[in-house]
Amino acid sequence: MENEKLEQKAKKLRLDAVKMVYEGEDGHPGPALSIADIVATLYFDVMRLDPENADWEDRDRFILSKGHACPVYYAALADKGYFGGENIRLRALGSKFQGHPVMNKTPGVDMTSGSLGNGIAIGAGMAIAAKYRKKDFRTFVIVGDGEMQEGICWEGIGAAAAHKLDNLYVFVDNNGWQSGGTVTEISGAPNIAKQFESFAWDVQEIDGHDIGAIKAGIQKAAGKKGQPHAIICKTIKGKGLSFMENDNTWHKRVPTKEELEIARKELAGGV
Repeated sequence: MENEKLEQKAKKLRLDAVKMVYEGEDGHPGPALSIADIVATLYFDVMRLDPENADWEDRDRFILSKGHACPVYYAALADKGYFGGENIRLRALGSKFQGHPVMNKTPGVDMTSGSLGNGIAIGAGMAIAAKYRKKDFRTFVIVGDGEMQEGICWEGIGAAAAHKLDNLYVFVDNNGWQSGGTVTEISGAPNIAKQFESFAWDVQEIDGHDIGAIKAGIQKAAGKKGQPHAIICKTIKGKGLSFMENDNTWHKRVPTKEELEIARKELAGGV
């Protein structure tokens, strides 16, 4: 898909995510909006999928390790046709659209997530399985920068390097925030790129809101054999909405009716 159309698609995903949180009266809009451009690029340009056969064994896999950002994930799956037009009732009792993605409950979700830190290790397992079975599917993971404080992330990163998993792509949502404050305040903001490099990963640093850079980053990574790939994406929490950008009170918060209308106006034009 052309970059301009992907940018419009990302706007639509953002608006759909905000509407979901408003209608469900709960959710995490800020963390969802920061990854919308990455999700749009993966789902509408990069990943090999078949919405009519959600369990197709040769599909590319996707793990949203920062599972609380699921509204934008559900929005992408809905737009791809996984739910047949079903209304998304976010976080409702008995709904298939829980506050964190649940596999075997929601079509198109490859792995349950939400207990932070597990996505990279699970993605490495999927990538190992593909190598073992001589399959060419790829595994894509989105992880938060605050989440990188979890030890299991680094166990998975080490294992992925040891197995030379060049079919594993990890995107770090480097927006500088986590639920309790800035990453700098809480962990000293380590250099994530250098940490990955020390584990012998292929590493790039890009603008996580630049569709062209995201596409180019994936293409460049695909040319690197024998190493797993880390794409560190500089992002803005709450990206796309004037009242939400870089404001950590929107980590978990419900917009008012008036704020929803502002969102409609600012994100107007999404496909």
